[in-house]
Amino acid sequence: MTTHYDPAVHTPAEDDGGPPPEAPAPPGHHRPRRSRFGRLWRGRPEDPRWVRPAFLALLTATALLYLYNLDASGWANSFYSAAVQAGSQSWKAFFFGSLDAGNAITVDKPPAALWPMALAVRIFGLSSWSILVPEVLMGVGTVAVVYAAVRRRFSPAAGLIAGAVLALTPVAALMFRFNNPDALLALLMSFACYLVVRALEDGRTKWLVWAGVAIGFAFLAKTLQAFLILPALALVYGVCAPVRLRKRLGQLALATAAIVVSGGWWVAVVELWPASSRPYVGGSQNNSFLELTFGYNGLGRLNGEETGSVGGGGGPGGGGGGQWGETGWDRMFNSEIGGQISWLLPAALILLVAGLLATRRAARTDAVRASFLVWGGSLLMTAAVFSYMAGIFHQYYTVALAPYLAAVVGMGAATLWERRERIWASLALAAAVTASAAWGYVLLDRTPDYLPWLRTPVLVGGLVAALGLVFAGRLGRRTALAAAGLGLVASLAAPTAYTLSTLREGHSGSIVTAGPSGASMRGGGPGGGGFPGGGNAPGQGQGQGGPGTGGFPGGGTAPGTGGNNQNGQTPNGQMPNGQMPNGQAPNGQMPNGRSNQNGPTGEGGRTGGAGGGGMGGLLNGAEVGSEAKKLLEADADSYTWVAAAIGSQNAASYQLGTGEPVMAIGGFNGTDPSPTLAQFKKYVADGRIHYFIAGGGMGGGMGGDSGAASQITSWVEATFKEVTVGSATFYDLTSPTD
Repeated sequence: MTTHYDPAVHTPAEDDGGPPPEAPAPPGHHRPRRSRFGRLWRGRPEDPRWVRPAFLALLTATALLYLYNLDASGWANSFYSAAVQAGSQSWKAFFFGSLDAGNAITVDKPPAALWPMALAVRIFGLSSWSILVPEVLMGVGTVAVVYAAVRRRFSPAAGLIAGAVLALTPVAALMFRFNNPDALLALLMSFACYLVVRALEDGRTKWLVWAGVAIGFAFLAKTLQAFLILPALALVYGVCAPVRLRKRLGQLALATAAIVVSGGWWVAVVELWPASSRPYVGGSQNNSFLELTFGYNGLGRLNGEETGSVGGGGGPGGGGGGQWGETGWDRMFNSEIGGQISWLLPAALILLVAGLLATRRAARTDAVRASFLVWGGSLLMTAAVFSYMAGIFHQYYTVALAPYLAAVVGMGAATLWERRERIWASLALAAAVTASAAWGYVLLDRTPDYLPWLRTPVLVGGLVAALGLVFAGRLGRRTALAAAGLGLVASLAAPTAYTLSTLREGHSGSIVTAGPSGASMRGGGPGGGGFPGGGNAPGQGQGQGGPGTGGFPGGGTAPGTGGNNQNGQTPNGQMPNGQMPNGQAPNGQMPNGRSNQNGPTGEGGRTGGAGGGGMGGLLNGAEVGSEAKKLLEADADSYTWVAAAIGSQNAASYQLGTGEPVMAIGGFNGTDPSPTLAQFKKYVADGRIHYFIAGGGMGGGMGGDSGAASQITSWVEATFKEVTVGSATFYDLTSPTD
């Protein structure tokens, strides 16, 4: 293999051990043209014959892995599944990203990530598969992009290593089978890096402009997170591009314009559209997408000051503890995050430094060094922001790191292998394998009951491989390859085990984690947990704060005015609005059982670290019984919304269960001022809402007595007749009590 891969000079026989290139055809003689299938299977004429089949096998294996047991997740995140359903029924809901086809309120993100799923549902009908298969295809596409980017400047083997590392990263296997916006974000950001690398090769403007387009659409998937790598990309291109400085600056200006146009057109339409005829912008406090972008989804994520959120995060600086875990330089390695992404992170950092050292004397425009700077800079920039952001932070966010990490590993391994006869390169290779094996042992040891036999082979195999790699330049080629192969297997064995564990179980709800149970503990509590504040899901702790206790923000008592769960005591005897949604815990049990998201298969998946549906329906909604479904579906065509519920997850559960629009009062957290009490009264007076669903969300507790959700709840309870169906409580908004 060769690091400086150039199709014009690459010789398979010398570099890859493949067959010699074909002799040129004699004058006047034309070789028979290959069929389209033949060209697809064979690939580039200058490649060894194994390259294209190996690449296709990588994509096929990734697709089959990610499709395995896919429907076990049911609706996955019902918040986004409900919006997909709405978008498949209403083009207006499709455009705005509305949670319901009645267009009451949007999700708290722009809608680009919903569009592929909504189109699939329009074509194939509503099901778990039609929602999640587009996510799988995005995962396969991301693997292909990373392979292409690495293989282009390095070697086919380097691309295959990078693609395999990405596919077998646990958090990637989780999020490329889940309907959050992160899958599309990862695909587009990988594509942007690939395009910047292309631009750095020849200085052509079109590649940089297309990279700007990719980042702009990534903004429409997850707002400002798409801009995290912009400083790194702009700096690398500004310094390393093979054109004059004035042209570089002009090209960067054009790329910036491309970002603004591709990401800003939708924002402009939403901001200019009359607020009275579009849905309320969920997650904002003044019905403005710009306020959502720079507030709750922007600076609020960095400093923890998120208006309408369920709690802030750790303070700035290392070791700052908070509702969303410890911040600091080691956040990516701690018990909450490490098992998701960090398996090969120590190796990637070693290989990045080694790659830059290997190219330190190259020309300013050297494309190999520029590739390390693009992918490595993106990795470091994103990891640094994730490590110190004090606002809402979930473990699955780290999927954004996976493509960058995989690319650095593939490039670094190929670069050092080519230079293995130099002692520093062989030592660096050995150090990377040792770090991966040792860190894999540590991460596996954090879940001692999970495959206890695997830890020792990973460590021993890695150390043996590292010893062989130290002498790789002096050993025969076959022996050196055996050592390298053993090192690769030892490095990937532990994350592969976590990935396979992830694939075996379904995942649903708002907070999901990869790996076996207990692999990502929030706050150090036993058994894992994705609830903010550290520790267990509601119903397990005593609500006193601290690791392993209460599951509510700050670890304390659930907000509300009291009231018992019909199936037993709620945490500390209280829940928002005085009860659990529908008067019972999801699925009749408290969290840490199976999840409550009943999808098309009738079975729920495991809720990552959070367990079932805690926080009064804030995270996972509620189970919809057959009697409740029958009640809501009766005469549904006569109403814009068959019901209204506090909180988006609660509303989404009923909407998915009935197929009819359900209004989410207060948005995701129940804290958005939409609708106001006056607006809700008008909807009721106009006969547009049939039922009000009792309980759910955080509305009353978080919003206080002046909160819109609390006011609506009080007015409904005092004005309309209560209807009990099974264990669920409704209020018939067409039947006043007096």
